[in-house]
Amino acid sequence: MKRKYELKERARRQAETRERIVEAAVDLHTSVGPARTTISAIAERAGVERHTVYAHFADERRLFEACSAHWAERHPFPDLGRSLGISDPEKRLQAVLRDLYRWYEEVESDVAIFRRDAQVHELNAEIVAEDDRRLAELADELARGWPRRKPVRASIGHVLEFETWRSLVRRQGLSRAQAAAAIARLVDTA
Repeated sequence: MKRKYELKERARRQAETRERIVEAAVDLHTSVGPARTTISAIAERAGVERHTVYAHFADERRLFEACSAHWAERHPFPDLGRSLGISDPEKRLQAVLRDLYRWYEEVESDVAIFRRDAQVHELNAEIVAEDDRRLAELADELARGWPRRKPVRASIGHVLEFETWRSLVRRQGLSRAQAAAAIARLVDTA
């Protein structure tokens, strides 16, 4: 009986250690960035030795994937189903932008670091490229129902980008709702 208990306790401790490692890596990725995060820094922050990090994650890709999943669980991309169900193209775009821009506000500092480091960190670049692919699909979906499809699609693709939101809201001082409304009018004239 005691042996079974010891195995469960050991598995619990291993899971806790793995979770500490992932949380330490996420904390570092969102503060100094993935490109500047080292295994030594992760180990120190998690309160373990470097070899313990490697025992749980055989390579950087596995650790990075665990960190990305953990971050995405904490900061889920908005569910755009209701907004995408709006039949009027301009109102649909405004609703999606309000949802997306709200999320950008919540994750701004993290996304800024991830996008910065995508220039020099291959695994991070893969994640950012996947995010860009999803935004492109969203732009394709939002462009349906508008006339002059190519200019509208290009305008919508532009307004979905994180840097466009930052420019409108952070640098130009628009509220999320003002930015969404202004952008929808701009797309309508494209």
